[in-house]
Amino acid sequence: MNKKYCVAVAVIGFSMLVAGSAGTAYAAQNKGDSDIQLGGGFFHAQGADTGTLNLDIGYGYYATDNWEFGILQTVGYSFIDNADNQWTASTIPFVNYYIRGLSMNDTFQPFIGAFIGASYNENDTTGTLGPQVGFKSYVSDKTYILVKYRYEWFFDELSINEVEDTSSDGNHVVTLGVGFVF
Repeated sequence: MNKKYCVAVAVIGFSMLVAGSAGTAYAAQNKGDSDIQLGGGFFHAQGADTGTLNLDIGYGYYATDNWEFGILQTVGYSFIDNADNQWTASTIPFVNYYIRGLSMNDTFQPFIGAFIGASYNENDTTGTLGPQVGFKSYVSDKTYILVKYRYEWFFDELSINEVEDTSSDGNHVVTLGVGFVF
């Protein structure tokens, strides 16, 4: 990923972490809770002069205090040098594991996860899968800010050879958002 994007993400993420830790929140999701996440972000395709701004909405269910299962819907608009711009969308089921106990009252929770789903536009549909990492930082008892990074691999057939052959043709996706636990 381009160095300027990494620096921007680090600065924004650190700023959100500092802002989120400024207040006192008695926060943590519990088994049986749900959440809604609203976010926006960007990605830059490796080796190409294209980038996409995207909006995300997600729903998650906590099967335990640490494990969340959910679905994410993204809609994006791609800006392409010397070509027609186009829209993209993805429907992505995901699973995340939250690491708790790192901060007082669990206000800061990093996570690691994975996803598999479909990406599509007006011309094509393809599968996507990959890892994701990030953190949420509670700003009140049931509201948090979210910083997430995921790498999307694309495939037409789900075989290990297809994933390995296209592993360098994926997208880096950074999302900044807000979530509400209920």
